[in-house]
Amino acid sequence: MKIATWNVNSINVRLEQLLTWLKDTQTDVICLQETKTVDDNFPYEAIENAGYKVAFTGEKSYNGVAILSKFELEDVKKNFHDDELDAPKRLIAATVNGIRIVNTYIPNGTELWSDKFKFKLDWIQRLRRKFDETCDLDGDVLLCGDFNVAPEELDVWNVKAWEGKLHFSKPERAAIHHVKQWGFVDVFRQLNGDLKEFSWWNYREGAFQRNHGLRIDHIWTSKSLAKKCVACWIDRTPREWERPSDHTPVVAEFKL
Repeated sequence: MKIATWNVNSINVRLEQLLTWLKDTQTDVICLQETKTVDDNFPYEAIENAGYKVAFTGEKSYNGVAILSKFELEDVKKNFHDDELDAPKRLIAATVNGIRIVNTYIPNGTELWSDKFKFKLDWIQRLRRKFDETCDLDGDVLLCGDFNVAPEELDVWNVKAWEGKLHFSKPERAAIHHVKQWGFVDVFRQLNGDLKEFSWWNYREGAFQRNHGLRIDHIWTSKSLAKKCVACWIDRTPREWERPSDHTPVVAEFKL
């Protein structure tokens, strides 16, 4: 079973890229971030015609998350709580084949110690509490998405250039480590060791061509599910396409 995460940076702009990639890779479940569309404009029909069921929550021009699955999506939950109707659309969860999948788009945070940065840190703390309150440590749990945090030095192209900056600051890294301490395993690191690869490159300064990127898109699993993970990789191919997202997919394969 293949499960992927991809910040598509507008699903309607990159719908054909998404459908092409899904067909080429035969991915079973994909979690999307920054879909950037209200629910009424979500391309349900095209996705369902491609053989996927969908759970989605979005808003105009920003945010938005979705789970696309070849299998049934059970117990779908949106945001931290069902009554948060006006909350930014940054989290969606569903159970697929017994795996509790939580897909998140963690806030960017703008500049350090701004109000938006403090909101980001608080949001990450709420994410940890969600797992404390709703998930079983002994169950098969998967957290994925655009974390907007590079947790380790291996996850940035130049440590000195990024030290103390947004996405790699100590407060962000400490906050995301607290989430990981719930009991998660970074399956990319588990299977690839110290391999230095990235999932995001900005559009400026030839960052992709120079491989000046960050690994901020992640797939973390509970320990029981990590034992079933047989491969995890970053697929750079879509980043090479015309008008790509600035992110590229991360994929994990499980033997269930």
